[in-house]
Amino acid sequence: MGPLLPCPAGAVEGRPPPGAAACTGCHAAGAAMGPLAGRPEAEIVAALADYRSGARPASVMNRIAKGFTEGESRAIAAYFAQIGPER
Repeated sequence: MGPLLPCPAGAVEGRPPPGAAACTGCHAAGAAMGPLAGRPEAEIVAALADYRSGARPASVMNRIAKGFTEGESRAIAAYFAQIGPER
């Protein structure tokens, strides 16, 4: 049996990728930090990369972003972009 590979974004339609649920505590509709749902995928990916590298200062997000690989960040961004804005 070969190595297990991560499931690509969108492979399980409608189901959030691992790690996405952690985002909704601060980024759900009506939450203090503003919703992620419906934001452009590239914008979320870039923000996470900037938090990870330290280019974008933050009190908490830099530590959270460092916990995700680049692939996980892309999967999370794709998920929030495709579910559309919450109403």
